Amino acid sequence: MHKVIVCGLDTSKLPKITNKEADELLLKIKRDNDETAKNKFIMANLRLVLSLLQRFDSKHNSDDLFQVGVIGLLKAINNFDLKYNVKFSTYAVPMIIGEIKRYLKDSSSIKVPRSARDIAYKALQARESIETNFGRCATLSEIAEITGYPEKEVACALNAVSEPVSIYENVFSDEEDSLSLIEQLYDKGEGEDMWNEKMLLKQSFMTLTEKERAILKARYYLEKTQMQIAEKLGVSQAQVSRLEKLALKKMKALM
Repeated sequence: MHKVIVCGLDTSKLPKITNKEADELLLKIKRDNDETAKNKFIMANLRLVLSLLQRFDSKHNSDDLFQVGVIGLLKAINNFDLKYNVKFSTYAVPMIIGEIKRYLKDSSSIKVPRSARDIAYKALQARESIETNFGRCATLSEIAEITGYPEKEVACALNAVSEPVSIYENVFSDEEDSLSLIEQLYDKGEGEDMWNEKMLLKQSFMTLTEKERAILKARYYLEKTQMQIAEKLGVSQAQVSRLEKLALKKMKALM
């Protein structure tokens, strides 16, 4: 990571921890209420907050957004349950982004009707409740059921208080390929819940092994057959089929 100063913090000197160390720290935090472990875990996850700041327009003060993102990180740590069958980062990302979006909404100069703000406020509360209690992103239908408003009104209200997004922003990327919003504009059926689900999809995809990611990318992004993939990887078609099913099962469990 290049040296960047945010809130007086040299980001190039942020500590790194392994997945095993992260699990051990979370256990100490939740089981023993260990403040030392919590502080170490927070410092190790500041890189996650910094990476999410890149999703937002640079016109906003990076120090302010970073501090708000850290608040989201703290909420995620406090609400995370070890029983959740997900990585902490998968659980934390929606909460950090949600916290930043709420801050931007409150500081936005765009005037949103009071009725829309009221619906959006209740919808955001419902969404956060589901994310906190179940460790996953809420669907639009679930939010509508909790708030008592039609799905269309909920979607419109959430869109009204959301920060505008660049049409060139990436919604998917890996080491070789990326997919921007402008390439997905043909899909008119997506609501606010779909953006969160895409984010969770990306997080769950990155938990797979390198071979599993390669197979899924070839099958569903490059539209290759299992036989074509098997020939390229030098394995049998049966092995490709087994790995594909295993990878999809892993992602389904996270989703």
